[in-house]
Amino acid sequence: MVLQDLGRRINAAVTDLTRAPTLDEKAFDGMIKTISNALAEADVNIKLVANLRKTIKASVKFHELPPHANKKRIIQKAVFDALVDIVDPHQKEYVPKKGKSNVIMFVGLQGAGKTTTCTKLARWYQARGFKTCLVCADTFRAGAFDQLKQNATKAKIPYYGSLTQTDPVVVARDGVEKFKKERFEIIIVDTSGRHHQEDALFAEMVEIQTAVQPHQTIMVLDASIGQAAESQSRAFKETADFGAIIITKTDGAAAGGGAISAVAATHTPIVFIGTGEHLLDLEKFNPQSFVSKLLGMGDIQGLAEHVQSLNLNQKDTMKNITEGKFSVRDMRDQLQNIMKMGPLSKMAGMIPGMGGMMQGMDDEEGGMKLKRMIYICDSMTVKELDSDGRMFVEQPTRMTRVARGSGTSVREVEELLTQQRMMGGIAKKMKGGMQNMQKAQGQMGGANNKQQMAAMQRRMASMGQGGGGGGGGMPDMASLAKMMGAGGGGMPDLGGMDMSKMMSMLGSMGGGGKR
Repeated sequence: MVLQDLGRRINAAVTDLTRAPTLDEKAFDGMIKTISNALAEADVNIKLVANLRKTIKASVKFHELPPHANKKRIIQKAVFDALVDIVDPHQKEYVPKKGKSNVIMFVGLQGAGKTTTCTKLARWYQARGFKTCLVCADTFRAGAFDQLKQNATKAKIPYYGSLTQTDPVVVARDGVEKFKKERFEIIIVDTSGRHHQEDALFAEMVEIQTAVQPHQTIMVLDASIGQAAESQSRAFKETADFGAIIITKTDGAAAGGGAISAVAATHTPIVFIGTGEHLLDLEKFNPQSFVSKLLGMGDIQGLAEHVQSLNLNQKDTMKNITEGKFSVRDMRDQLQNIMKMGPLSKMAGMIPGMGGMMQGMDDEEGGMKLKRMIYICDSMTVKELDSDGRMFVEQPTRMTRVARGSGTSVREVEELLTQQRMMGGIAKKMKGGMQNMQKAQGQMGGANNKQQMAAMQRRMASMGQGGGGGGGGMPDMASLAKMMGAGGGGMPDLGGMDMSKMMSMLGSMGGGGKR
């Protein structure tokens, strides 16, 4: 995956230094050199790399550190902050207003994935209550309208385009006017892909911009663009003055640093990143969360927002956990919720320590393991589902019956019940903490949810050597459980996939009902 190797190399450099028995300035300089080489090889602009070296050195100031200073923590924070600074242009992005027409125009190179990204963004806003639509002003590429029409139909989003009108300015203007009259709130205009040397296409882009007067212009950048990112983005910036960037195809195998360089070159914020071909594979970009995932520290805020956007029904499960209970039915409900959350590899990047655990297991294999666990639960009686699982220990023949009914083995049934019992133990430990958390949320109100998640993310970042999990010295789930009042306690994994880590995280996201 794009930038995944870069993240591993940076993380390894920091971890090796902080675990070294002697931490001196020579070792510190070696770490900076390793990180700089990794960034340069990932196509990050060389000037940016040089600035990062200076920033880290200036932040640490080895000679001025007091004798008892926690050098490991200071170095980790310096690296984290310096990487955040690269991808954070400190510019505010456009925020669409409800009840008004917000016109968003897409520009970018040919083949960057604009048309697909237009539909993804429309789908993203639609899921958040906006009335969205699409306008296809790409009359240059054969099949562009058919592609947008197919994507829009699949996502159930209204669209406008023409197979006879060849002037993209006319199509764009007519489409925007039509949807404005119909009071659509998000009107996304797709335009032809172009190259900065094609003056005619650039002039056409300006004409479309003048005709539709977009509230926001977004440039779509392919993550694999490499060193050309800076010159291309500068050319687009000077002509169209785009206000945001979406980086696509981050699930590819290219270096990916060039797209990051474009942010610094144009001082423009990245607003989303495309993580796959599915319509749901679009993630809101946050500099701190991005660097956290890059360094294997997870993305708690991103996971929370993802869970909430799915409107998962967790009221019964959360009620039981608050009371210190966790039945087999709760286990099944959480398994089904995890299945709804998308590819396990995507979730793994958001959960601290989970990325390392998922290595070597593809999404198909992980998904099949989840399905087999659900088959086991579906073969149980109502009484068994609502139990704490003890009746299976007291009457082992029940396990044999369930295994036959689900087409699985007795061992798999035993492993699932072991997971469920462990989760029950965690629920008991979480009982007091969950009640306190709910009281605190009730007193502070829902408006502070983002601040609370951001505070949790910062605390996780500061935990540094939080555990010996797969995160390479970053916080593991045991640390997170303790932090949330759940106490320690690990669980046996099921074929290399520790379900409790995902489920305890999912449970911690709150009720997850409709907002």
